[in-house]
Amino acid sequence: MSERDSGSSGRAKAGPRAEASTQAPKQAPFGAFVRKPVERAQGKAKSDAVVDSSAAALRAETAESWPDDAVEVGAVVDAYGLKGWVKVAAHADAGRGGDALLSAKRWWLMKGHERTSAPALQAKIHSDSIVAHLGGTADRDAALALRGTRVYICRSDFPALDADEFYWVDLLGLDVVNLTGVALGKVADMIDNGAHSVLRIEYPTTGKDGKPATGERLIPFVGVYVKTVDQKAKQIVVDWEADY
Repeated sequence: MSERDSGSSGRAKAGPRAEASTQAPKQAPFGAFVRKPVERAQGKAKSDAVVDSSAAALRAETAESWPDDAVEVGAVVDAYGLKGWVKVAAHADAGRGGDALLSAKRWWLMKGHERTSAPALQAKIHSDSIVAHLGGTADRDAALALRGTRVYICRSDFPALDADEFYWVDLLGLDVVNLTGVALGKVADMIDNGAHSVLRIEYPTTGKDGKPATGERLIPFVGVYVKTVDQKAKQIVVDWEADY
């Protein structure tokens, strides 16, 4: 599954960068780069859970109650069926990060400036989308009212990855140095060129007019160039020269 409007992995396009406004939650591309492809079982529908009526309702949220680690992972594009299910276009393919929507117990929702959250009662893969039944959506009309809603989940709800896999959101802001220790800049964004992911690195430079400017480097995120990713040290070591 893929979302065409925002950051992702796999075959989906890279998308908008984090907004500076304090009125909106932080956003970042979402997804996993799989250096060594791993076969993963597709998510199964969650079993029905016994939930009390208060927990099963949509809950109003504010900027203060919004999770600090909320990451945008998709958008509601339509209703699914007649019983309140929604259809979500996710920002990453299932098995490459999109399956986080299947495991998150609570979805955080934003439509315009209105923020809500709801428990995910059931979620499953359907064709190239995720379909889900959220608490508080009892019929098709309620589901249709959610069209255009951006879906967030907490970073802490993302599925665990293997040692050679990385979520894009975790790579943003890391320092990039080459094998000789030369600083190349910081990861500003991730791009998917269809074959593999690409690090978009920004670094300070001087423009032709002599004024401070921002330079850009694009380094393929593949093993021949990317040697180590140390998230604790917030550093990526690459086999890449500064004058490339």
